[in-house]
Amino acid sequence: MAKIPDEEAAGVHTDFAASMSYGDYLKLDPLLACQQPVSDQHDEMLFIVIHQATELWLKLAIHELKATISGLEHDDLQPAFKNLARVSRIQSQLIQSWDILSTLTPTDYLKFRDKLGQSSGFQSHQYRMMEFLLGNKRAAMLAPHRHRPDLHAALKEALEGPSLYDATIGLLARRGFAIAPEVLARDQATPHRSDPSVLAAWTVIYRNTAAHWDLYQLAEELVDLEDWFQQWRFRHMTTVKRIIGFKRGTGGTAGVGYLRHALDTTFFPELWEVRTELS
Repeated sequence: MAKIPDEEAAGVHTDFAASMSYGDYLKLDPLLACQQPVSDQHDEMLFIVIHQATELWLKLAIHELKATISGLEHDDLQPAFKNLARVSRIQSQLIQSWDILSTLTPTDYLKFRDKLGQSSGFQSHQYRMMEFLLGNKRAAMLAPHRHRPDLHAALKEALEGPSLYDATIGLLARRGFAIAPEVLARDQATPHRSDPSVLAAWTVIYRNTAAHWDLYQLAEELVDLEDWFQQWRFRHMTTVKRIIGFKRGTGGTAGVGYLRHALDTTFFPELWEVRTELS
């Protein structure tokens, strides 16, 4: 049997006294020190890691969505397609994380739930940022972040700025589609509502995909994005129902009822309606 060479013989770098190591680059010491259970219960570590990992994925998704919006505003669609595809894959990872969290039984969770105080995923500023970027604009959702002026300011900027769909509709107008002036002049701090002129534009695009291929591709990327997001919401709801039933959430929300209501929110309404128009 051939002898496996040691690290020195294989040329692997082992002296990091004056150079950056893997742990240095990823800041692993502070990252892995962030898991600080507030109880002595074994399963709390799972609860913490799942939520911290979710926040990291949300950070990347926000990074990609902001780049997408900028790309659409500058008519640079090819990088935007890549960004959107990446966000969809991130959402796939987020959905799978519910499978891991669902191994937490009601009995396991109740052993440390009262230690969580008023903390709740409802208070995640990154989740709220992602919703604002996707178009679910609700000024009332700024309230849980008033105690952090830096977070409140960033969220207010996103609330009042263009969403992904606002940037898309602006692109349709620049491409010559007759988008109603009131849609283009809409207060961007409010959610977009379905509009006949936007639906008419998508209908033309879907009926003649060859002439509008990049816009058609953009539309399908957006549908993918919302489809994945709805699956994430659904798995969130079912996981919560599995673990706490119909109890209220730790932060005071209606729990499953609140999550079920969220499933009715649509970011890109005309892209779903256009399917009925086609023949």
